[in-house]
Amino acid sequence: MTGSRSRNLTVEETSRPVLPRHAKLRFDATRQLWVILAPERVLAPDEIAVEILQLCDGVRSVGEIIDRLAAKYSAARELIGADVIAMLQDLADKGFLAEARENTA
Repeated sequence: MTGSRSRNLTVEETSRPVLPRHAKLRFDATRQLWVILAPERVLAPDEIAVEILQLCDGVRSVGEIIDRLAAKYSAARELIGADVIAMLQDLADKGFLAEARENTA
């Protein structure tokens, strides 16, 4: 296999992030919270992270996600952008986020 691995993702505004095939965002009814399930790992993101992750569909760019959140919360785009990119980069570094492939067919 060639190409970059998802763990090497550098999150930028042009990135189109998506949860990798091995990770699923699910609502845990027992605990009443959202979790990311991956083999032998569970991550419980906070409410804001869940909202951002729900927008990571592999179609929207990080810039589009930032624009949407800045409009929704009437907040400065620069502040939202810095926080979104930092959070997504942290998840990418931990293997919970990947770059969408060009040919998703």
